[in-house]
Amino acid sequence: MTVFIAIVLAGLGTYAMRALFLVALSNKTFPPLALRLLEYVAPAVMGALVVSMLIDSTGQLSLGAPELAGLGCAAFVAARTRNHIYALAVAMAVFWGLRWIM
Repeated sequence: MTVFIAIVLAGLGTYAMRALFLVALSNKTFPPLALRLLEYVAPAVMGALVVSMLIDSTGQLSLGAPELAGLGCAAFVAARTRNHIYALAVAMAVFWGLRWIM
């Protein structure tokens, strides 16, 4: 029961932090510098996702054909569409498809 309570409290805390940020800053305007810096959040998150996918539990690089194909497709789609969501969706579809086949 204590694990369940911890999960619920963590979820409520996460939701409260996000809601507070949105409510408190909904009528404010961001400075141009902050808006320019926020443009780098999506590529940083994408890089963190890729690195966490390529490193196994022992800290060693785990790079095979599905990973390389997924990374290549992500780079191609990101360069063509300039949309990180499309790049992530295509890369994961290619990665999972190749993992299923192999």
